[in-house]
Amino acid sequence: MMQIKILYEDNHLLVVVKPPNIPVQGDISGDLDLLTLLKDDIKIRYNKPGNVFLGLVHRLDRPVGGVMIFAKTSKAASRLSEQIREHEMGKIYLCVVQGCPENLKGRLDDHLLKDTKVNVVSVVEPGTPGSKQAILDYEVIGRTEGISLIKVNLLTGRSHQIRVQMANNGTPLFGDTKYGHPGNKEHQLALWSYELSVFHPVTKERMTFTSSPPDQYPWNLF
Repeated sequence: MMQIKILYEDNHLLVVVKPPNIPVQGDISGDLDLLTLLKDDIKIRYNKPGNVFLGLVHRLDRPVGGVMIFAKTSKAASRLSEQIREHEMGKIYLCVVQGCPENLKGRLDDHLLKDTKVNVVSVVEPGTPGSKQAILDYEVIGRTEGISLIKVNLLTGRSHQIRVQMANNGTPLFGDTKYGHPGNKEHQLALWSYELSVFHPVTKERMTFTSSPPDQYPWNLF
C-alpha cells in the first residue's frame, strides 16, 4: 500500500501530504484514490469493523501535491465546510511559473467559467452567466533561468483557479499542459499546497500545517 505522510491526527481531524498524480476521490480513471487509501489505512491501524467515515471537505487537482485536511466525524466535516464558506480556512500555495509577472506582488481578480464537458476553465467578462469571481494574492519569492517561484494566498477556491489566473496573467505554471504550452508535457505540474490553517472544529484553536515541495526539478532550483 502507498505510504501517505500524516502531519496531524486526532479524533476529529486527519491532515496528510497528498502525493502528486493521485486523485482525491474515485473518478472515471478507476485509479486508486487518496480517500480510499486513507479509509483503508484507518481501518487497519485502528482495527475498525465496517465502514470508516472520512469527510472530504476540500480538493486538490490530481497533479497537485501537498497539505490536505480530512474530517474524521460528520460534525468536524460540517464545521470545516462552514469555515471554507466563510473564508476562514487559510490556503497558501507555492508554484513555479514560466517567465515572471510584471508586478512582483499583486492581486488577481477575475471571473471564471468552467466548461464541465471538457473540464476546462476560462477567464470571462464579469456578469457572464455561470461565472464565479476568483481572487488570489501572489508574491514572487525567487527567480532563475526564465522561471519564477511564487507564493499564492488563495482567497477563493475555484476549480483550476491558480492555473487559469496565472496563465491569464502571462505566466502559465511550469508543467501545465492544459493552460500552459505543449512543451510542458515532460514535466510535473509545479503547484504545491504549502500551508493550510483552520480553527479546530472542537477546541476552536487556530492550527497551521505546512509541507514543502519535493526536492526535485524545478523546485530545487530555488
